[in-house]
Amino acid sequence: MDAVERLAPLDILPGVRAAFLARIPGVDVATDRETALTRLRPAHESLIQSLGFDKPSTAEQVHGNAVAVVNAASPYPAVGADALATATPGLALGIYVADCAAIYFVDTRRRAIALAHSGRKGTESNILGATISTMRDNFGTEPADLVVAVSPCIRPPHYEIDFAAQIAAQAGEAGVGAFYDAGTCTASHPERYYSYRRELGQTGRMLALLALE
Repeated sequence: MDAVERLAPLDILPGVRAAFLARIPGVDVATDRETALTRLRPAHESLIQSLGFDKPSTAEQVHGNAVAVVNAASPYPAVGADALATATPGLALGIYVADCAAIYFVDTRRRAIALAHSGRKGTESNILGATISTMRDNFGTEPADLVVAVSPCIRPPHYEIDFAAQIAAQAGEAGVGAFYDAGTCTASHPERYYSYRRELGQTGRMLALLALE
């Protein structure tokens, strides 16, 4: 089973590389987060390399709405942040998820990108809006120039809140030019995705990747 997924609207954008790494077959992840990530690291690193990404910058991911602007000299991971933004070509961004959504942002006019981790808390604190504001302040991004995509994530009836729908509403309110939702529930497809809720916290992590070529 191929662990690599593409997000359709991002694939057709020139100069952008995006991927979503789903469940890795044959890796035992029925353990705590750090041990699971250690076991997944060889497979993730191999896929990252085969897809043409450099080692990605990552965020600490504390279920907040802080956004870190990163470049080649930035600390790794970005402490206290749940979203990363950059205009540095070749610099890959990475976000780990297991039921939460990864939100991809591409400014098609100013050559800037961002990647955010948005679960219940991040969505309630509007990390999408915070990321757009950060991109505007640092890169001059206008929401109308953004293509925004949401990865597979948990959805009703497996979760009581449809935060993917909330993210879509926030994107509309922000004036995002183009919005895409993968529409897939991670908890409904255990053969394909890791699900923190379904697997009671003893599971692996998917990896969202985004870079400017």
